Parts: sequence; C-alpha cells; structure tokens
Amino acid sequence: MPEPRFAANLTLLFTELPFLDRIGAAAAAGFDAVECQLPYSEPIDHFRHALRGAGVGLVLHNTPSGDWPAGERGIACHPDRVEEFRGGVGMAVHYATGLGCPTVNVLAGLLPDGVTATHARRTLVANLDYAAQVTADAGLMLVLEPINHHDVPGFFVTRAEQAVGIIGDVGASNLRVQLDLFHTAREGDDVVATIERFGGLIGHVQLADVPGRHEPGTGSLDFAAAFAALDRVGYTGWVGCEYNPQGATVEGLGWRTPYLTGRRTE
Repeated sequence: MPEPRFAANLTLLFTELPFLDRIGAAAAAGFDAVECQLPYSEPIDHFRHALRGAGVGLVLHNTPSGDWPAGERGIACHPDRVEEFRGGVGMAVHYATGLGCPTVNVLAGLLPDGVTATHARRTLVANLDYAAQVTADAGLMLVLEPINHHDVPGFFVTRAEQAVGIIGDVGASNLRVQLDLFHTAREGDDVVATIERFGGLIGHVQLADVPGRHEPGTGSLDFAAAFAALDRVGYTGWVGCEYNPQGATVEGLGWRTPYLTGRRTE
C-alpha cells in the first residue's frame, strides 16, 4: 500500500527559525514538501529561491483570510466583503503560480453578526464559484476546509458533510475538501468513516493529534487507521503536518519513523 506523503507546515513547525529558513530545516528533517497558511509577507522571488535551494515544493497555501491577528479566519462567507475576497483570490493565484503550488485553500470565516446562515451560505457558494473558475484557469485545485467549532467558535463550515454539500452546489470539478483530521475528530466525527464516505472529494489532508493539536502520539487519534482509510479510498496527495510541537520540532518527529521506513503500526 502507498505510504503517506508528509508536508511540513511552515506556519506551525520550526517556529524557532525565521520563516523562510524553515524550508531548509524541513528538508533537512526529511520532508519533501512544505505548506503554509499565509505566504504573503514574503516576496515571491525570495520564497522561490528558498524552495529551490532546499529542493522541496510548496504544496498548499490559503487565500488571504482577513485580519488574522484580530481573530478573523477567512471572509468567504461575508456578504459585505466579496470584492476583498475576489482580490485575495487573485493574490493567491499570483503566489501559487509563482511558487509552483498546485492547491489553494479557502477558509469560509466566522458567521458575521447580523447575517443569516442562508445569506452567508449563498455568499460562500458564489465566492467559491468565482474562485474555482479563476483557479481552474490557472491549472490549480481549490479546497474548502471545515474548522471545528470548539477551537474556532462561530466558524461557518465545521464538518466535512457541510463542506461537501456546499461543493456540490458550486459544481466545479477542481473544488474539493481539505480534510484536517484534527478538526474532524474535534468536531466529534469519526475520522475513518468520514474518509471512507467522502474519499473521492478529498483534495488535501492535514493532521494533528486530539485534543491538544500536538504531534501524533500525544493524544487519542488513531493515525494508523486514518492512513489505512486514505489508502483504501485511493488518496495519493500530501498530508500536511499542521500541529503545534510540544518541544523543538525535530525532537518530536519520531512519530514518522514507521511510515518513512515502510512499516505500518496497525
């Protein structure tokens, strides 16, 4: 069976280093690819140079997601910020094509005050339709990520089932689900059953253990079973390691050993 292909999330891993230096650190630690949440603080040419120097690829980043330090987690469901969202899609495509990144992630955002769920959903569908067309024209995949309501109260898309319904309404062939195993489990859904139910619509996977969002082996999530389910549904994409290390990043990477050496732990 194919083994997971792990990508280091530069936003959460190797944070003891400046951002672009994390790329080389990830390569030295055995990662063949990296991902990040928001790349826009770095000039494209600097980012590209760091990727090439390390010999790794960037496989995913998010669209601009509002005022992150102020607590915003996306604006795609905000009816009064459609033009801002569309401008952000253009920026995301500019970075993705400039960096050779094949997949762009959209965060729906928190349900705005005074906006009904119906209005927010209609806005999200229209925004995703626009973004899917723009990314398709650029040869990119677009993914929509559910975020659990425990860690981000008020987030509009919390479960894979909800995301799949929205994706169905959009009807774009390049739009899929980003399935974060941490958010899935935190929302109370069975991770293996979710993978098996929606496997054909999974465009990207991320992981962290539950409940602390640390490295695998620090919580209760059965990663061996999850990886086996991904194999069964034919998922061959990247698995982003988007977790908060309990200590130094490299010291906590022992959990990968069975998978890097071709041994399973089921």
